[in-house]
Amino acid sequence: MSAVMVLGLVAVALMAVWLTLLGGSGEVPEPGRADASDPELVSRGSTIYAQSCASCHGQNLEGQPNWQVRKADGTLPAPPHDETGHTWHHGDDYLFEVTKWGTEAVVGGDYKSEMLGFADELDDADIWAVLAYIKSRWRAEIQSAQARR
Repeated sequence: MSAVMVLGLVAVALMAVWLTLLGGSGEVPEPGRADASDPELVSRGSTIYAQSCASCHGQNLEGQPNWQVRKADGTLPAPPHDETGHTWHHGDDYLFEVTKWGTEAVVGGDYKSEMLGFADELDDADIWAVLAYIKSRWRAEIQSAQARR
């Protein structure tokens, strides 16, 4: 087999691997979908958060009072998204799913929540922007700990 044929086979194999990694779409995957270091993404997320999230989770991500104590209907008040809450204890994919579909849909069982999800209001890019904004408000140590989840 000639060197040209070997190089051609290697090129074809590399292209097959590349297309497999891209899911056959030919598009480059989005790196850092909730990238807290991207100022444009964080700014967009800040605006969306103020419009869609702050009414329950607070302007400063502080959540509702007594967020760990169930209400009479069995739901929990909206938790904080700052460092005092548990948001940073979850990975990005889980946070995305809860934001898009709602806590009950993701957790399942008899879990009761007022967080119904935003699939009908926000597109995926908007949700990632909100998550980037929330993460941008955490100290570097908390961001690092959350990134390992």
